[in-house]
Amino acid sequence: MSRILYLFITLILFTSSGNIKYKEVATFSTNNFVNAVIEIPAGTNHKIEFDENTNTFPCDQKNGKDRIIDFLPYPGNYGFIPSTLMDESTGGDGDALDILVISESFTTGTIVEIVPIAILELKDRGELDSKIIGIPADPANQLLQATTFDELSQKYPQVKNIIETWFLHYKGIGKMELISWGDEKVAMSEIKKFMIKK
Repeated sequence: MSRILYLFITLILFTSSGNIKYKEVATFSTNNFVNAVIEIPAGTNHKIEFDENTNTFPCDQKNGKDRIIDFLPYPGNYGFIPSTLMDESTGGDGDALDILVISESFTTGTIVEIVPIAILELKDRGELDSKIIGIPADPANQLLQATTFDELSQKYPQVKNIIETWFLHYKGIGKMELISWGDEKVAMSEIKKFMIKK
């Protein structure tokens, strides 16, 4: 039953996401918050990825089957910061900057205004693979009372540990390498660094 429900929701999202041109969404909202496009809702282990050619969010495929993360489900809403690109010439992975939004689950394709509170810098097979950690700008959607890295570290050290442990193991042991954590200023600097100049 849950598989049928998942397929139904995916079909709805697959056909309805065409109204928003995600590739054209600005990095910053009109309210001067960072925009995040949600690909993978919190609590799922289906690897959903935005396809810019079709402007849809299909489930990633591996050997002709939906790719399922063989680990615990995503600990937050996972997606990307629009109009950013981690350029391969600077050691990046060639994708938009990744983000993990700590909140209750958002639907795939949702654009959320966020406040960056940290950055987790990792290496994935030798390529820089930074993860911005953020909270929703709307206080009604915030689960944590932390708007800075220091507050996250002091009030919720276990949350930080869970996020780090999850990212170091979700692809399998030894696949990801921890470089460092950075605060909200480093996170914002990285966002601006990888913004696509238009």
